[in-house]
Amino acid sequence: MPIKLPENLPAYEVLRREGVMVISPERAARQDIRPLRIGLLNLMPKKIQTENQFARLIGATPLQIDLSLIRMTEHQARNTAAEHMETFYRPFAEVADSGEKFDGLIITGAPIEHLAFEEVTYWSELRQVFDWTQSHVQSTFGVCWGGMAMINHFHGVQKHMLPAKAFGCFRHRNLAPASPFLRGFSDDCVIPVSRWTEMKQAEIDAAPGLVTLLGSDEVGPCLVEDEGRRALYIFNHFEYDRDTLKQEYDRDVTNGTPINVPGNYYPEDNPGKTPLNRWRSHAHLLYGNWINEIYQQTPYDIDQIGH
Repeated sequence: MPIKLPENLPAYEVLRREGVMVISPERAARQDIRPLRIGLLNLMPKKIQTENQFARLIGATPLQIDLSLIRMTEHQARNTAAEHMETFYRPFAEVADSGEKFDGLIITGAPIEHLAFEEVTYWSELRQVFDWTQSHVQSTFGVCWGGMAMINHFHGVQKHMLPAKAFGCFRHRNLAPASPFLRGFSDDCVIPVSRWTEMKQAEIDAAPGLVTLLGSDEVGPCLVEDEGRRALYIFNHFEYDRDTLKQEYDRDVTNGTPINVPGNYYPEDNPGKTPLNRWRSHAHLLYGNWINEIYQQTPYDIDQIGH
């Protein structure tokens, strides 16, 4: 089954060229099926790139997906055209006022790790989003800073500044092979990492109801399940493209920002060589498993979510 996207959304043509099944809203309306409604609360500055990355992953399952793009109400995007935001995004306040519900919601990261959560301009509204998910979303997936913010809001777990940026591709151990979210996973896998902060395993272990599914000896916990909140928190970036870390590295080099060559990323650690994507298969497994679990658990009558 395809993912439903507006034909004029950039991701539509990008994914179609890659062989991902996409369908226009007009064609989807003629199919007698209830698609899974997945929301993407996009906090990243490069909105279109992030849309492509997550649409690619959730659009690769056998189920029809209806993707809705959501933004914070008052925060204005500075790196994406206003026309794109106006055409494809709805503010959270409008979504909340409508009373509509979602089978799944992805909350992305944001490049604001150096700020305390309370210093983020939209922190108050984001906390409203987190609470809203408990009655209006079947399953929520918090990614990188978004995951750290969620786990802090619900459990008080703090983020901690690192002495140096965790940057590169790091091997992670499968700590819960029986988890349905890790169905098909190897004993270990490589995941791109790009962050200045970390969550400490001991503090996660001390919070009731949290279970770490993937973790690294080098960069700590990665994927945490919060069954009571129907949520997953991932602190690293399975969704990254082959060249996303390269783009970040080249940007910092150009700006004169001190940065190490991303570890275990370029062949022979040589930035002059083309990096290999060694995480794509596990990325599709994780998001495919998440979609499958939503499908198994979400009510057919979407209005029953939260009851």
